[in-house]
Amino acid sequence: MPPAPRTTRLGHTGDPALEKGTAMSFWDVVWFIVISFAFVAYLMVLFAIIGDLFRDREASGWAKAGWILALVFLPFLTALVYVIARGKGMNERQVSSYEEAKKQQDAYIKEVAGTATPADEIAKAKAMYDAGTITREEFDALKSKALGLTPVKH
Repeated sequence: MPPAPRTTRLGHTGDPALEKGTAMSFWDVVWFIVISFAFVAYLMVLFAIIGDLFRDREASGWAKAGWILALVFLPFLTALVYVIARGKGMNERQVSSYEEAKKQQDAYIKEVAGTATPADEIAKAKAMYDAGTITREEFDALKSKALGLTPVKH
């Protein structure tokens, strides 16, 4: 058995060939960043394709399963073919999804915010006053609130 290399300080052998793997050079870091960027970009494309597959109501279940299997076994080629062959439809489905979400959001905001104008609120208050539900002071307070004024205290 050959003797173990002598260490000079804290585990360093003094042999540059043995210490080469402990630090990355500048170009190793640059290459790592480029590869990481490409991998993250590929994952974004992959998730966009999978999301589009499940959003597409015209494709059959077998077609979706075929695309998924192809993405598993030939990922880069399948992603490239999918984007080329179905890219326009992919964009149209995404735009229609955003438009539908926007419509639902606008409807929700209108429902929550209401559309009552100050005149509507004063008319409701007048109807309650005429019916005897509220007093004159309460009517004046509601009217001032609807107009954005400070209520008059009696």
